[in-house]
Amino acid sequence: MFSLQFLLTALVVVIAPGTGVIYTLALGLGQGRRASLWAALGCTFGIVPHLLAATLGLAAILHTSAVLFNIVKFAGVAYLLYLAWGSLQSGGALAISSNTKAEAGWRIARRGALINILNPKLSIFFLALLPPFLSGNPATATFEMTVMGAIFMGMTFGVFVLYGLFAATARRWILGSEVVMRWLSRSFAAIFAALAGRLALERA
Repeated sequence: MFSLQFLLTALVVVIAPGTGVIYTLALGLGQGRRASLWAALGCTFGIVPHLLAATLGLAAILHTSAVLFNIVKFAGVAYLLYLAWGSLQSGGALAISSNTKAEAGWRIARRGALINILNPKLSIFFLALLPPFLSGNPATATFEMTVMGAIFMGMTFGVFVLYGLFAATARRWILGSEVVMRWLSRSFAAIFAALAGRLALERA
């Protein structure tokens, strides 16, 4: 359960840039260090429902139910497109601007959590990732998956915080250029739209 192989596998998965990383970077660049920390926290807690689903076997139900999978999937697609639109709006929460007002932390965290909650592939991913590292004892399987899930969440938060702090530091260098800020806002919008398109093509 606590093998080096599991830790390395989990670290590689967490480091790989995904929707949560993009969101955390956008908040760090747009609103600074505090916002990036809330984004990292929200994205981390958005993993909880999927870990529970994998641990309780609900991920298998989602995987076999095309209707349920598609409902969650297209809700996620719509939400990512909403974030893309917000990146393009002047004064939007995800816009990169020197005039962006600080948001309440819970709002930032809620958006980050929804990004992961509305991605049905995560439940199936954890159902595939965790079982190979179990000890093989049915009596402790639930406990082991819970502990591995907690380790994965801890890694996620730590790595996302580093991404966010990096973005917050870089923010100081881009605030003086309207061209760079406008380019970054459009880039994040394009990335969120592309992620929405990729999610739309996913199958259970």
